[in-house]
Amino acid sequence: MLENLIHEECGVFGIFGARKAAELTYLGLYALQHRGQEGAGIVSSNGEKVHQHRGLGEVNEVFSDKETLSGLKGHLAVGHNRYSTTGASSSINVQPLLITYKKGQLALAHNGNLTNSYTLRTSMERNGSIFQTSSDSELILHLVARSKKETVEEMIEDALSKVKGAYSVVFNTGDSIVAARDPHGWRPLALGRLRNAWVVASETCAFDIIGAKYERDIEPGEIAVINKQGVKSYFPFKPVKRSFCIFEFIYFARPDSIIFGDNVDKIRRRLGMQLAKEKPVDADIVISVPDSSNTATLGYSEESGIKYEMGLIRNHYIGRTFIEPEQTIRDLDARIKFNPVRGVLKNQRVVVVDDSIVRGTTSKKLIHMLKIAGAKEVHFRVSSPPITSPCFYGIDMPTKEELIASSKSVEEIRKYLDVDTLGYLSLPGMLSMHSLNGRNFCAACFSGKYPSKIEMNSGKHVLERKCCGEF
Repeated sequence: MLENLIHEECGVFGIFGARKAAELTYLGLYALQHRGQEGAGIVSSNGEKVHQHRGLGEVNEVFSDKETLSGLKGHLAVGHNRYSTTGASSSINVQPLLITYKKGQLALAHNGNLTNSYTLRTSMERNGSIFQTSSDSELILHLVARSKKETVEEMIEDALSKVKGAYSVVFNTGDSIVAARDPHGWRPLALGRLRNAWVVASETCAFDIIGAKYERDIEPGEIAVINKQGVKSYFPFKPVKRSFCIFEFIYFARPDSIIFGDNVDKIRRRLGMQLAKEKPVDADIVISVPDSSNTATLGYSEESGIKYEMGLIRNHYIGRTFIEPEQTIRDLDARIKFNPVRGVLKNQRVVVVDDSIVRGTTSKKLIHMLKIAGAKEVHFRVSSPPITSPCFYGIDMPTKEELIASSKSVEEIRKYLDVDTLGYLSLPGMLSMHSLNGRNFCAACFSGKYPSKIEMNSGKHVLERKCCGEF
């Protein structure tokens, strides 16, 4: 994606029955690093004692020495990579969150956003609850601790029955792992096997790195208890219409992962092919905006017959820069991340394929760079529809006012970007890419039709938005 404005959510990982569970979790988090770079953590257990380590930064920064990992003893562990969608970016919010309560200790790793968190938190604070973090994930642990049910599994079920919105969660109970997914199934969660050990993760690429085999998805509305007896699965919640996040296929997930029952690379390739059918153009070469649009660009090239070229090189070793650009150094942020290949672009009619446009500011800078590098024409193609609405289910996305397509037509965006032509993939075309024909997908960021009620905290007031005419 061109713009660093829609951020990855979080990655969760859990393993039961492995001799070095924490070390395998560390590797799993490495594979899930693309889902969050703000913080990472692991909580392990040997059935009696719980160990934890959490910190700000990427996985290799948080676990920077062997002693840290070797201190995380036990045959079961849960891990988390964090990108904040709710809650500030501080060490207190880094997961897995660990509490001590009447049953002992309980750790939680959560991917998603709760849409009734404001009401729940306000009510609980009025009744005396004290929160240590600003994360909505802590609400789940409070609800577990307050439950009157007998077993830990029943307490977790009771807690999850009270929250709304998106959650793919993995609990470390001390002697078992409990994995659960919300009834809509917004965020992915997969179950795998490593010899005698069971593994759960946000994406199957985390299985590949440790040699585990993908078994199946944790289904929407499912709670899976993993212990010495194996996997016990049940579905305690009322079924609702499934609402898998289509943006996982477009941008978030790694192309080598299987999510929602399909290979990400295959879907992205189909998106590019469909885009070429819907928005053809006469051009010499087609290039991608690395890296998330690479596969869609291959599909566009295959369907259109236009030669695929490496027209942009991405710098993968960028961090924050505190240098303010001088007037003579235009588009510094874009130049740090991308560099055009002049020998490929000069005097060429170029199709640029990207997965999405958010504000359009970075896209505009990149297009300017391509023209300076000698591109004769620039035709911009997007392998998703215009983003018109924010997400409330676990994606850190700008407000509606900041989304360029919420207030500008395609022609107005084309003029703003200063491209010869601009073409987006249609909503029906995008949703036709999956074997389920889009019936089970949430596309609210494109359509503005949300599959559930959204609680909007505005100052001291909470507004409930009716979406899709379903309520």
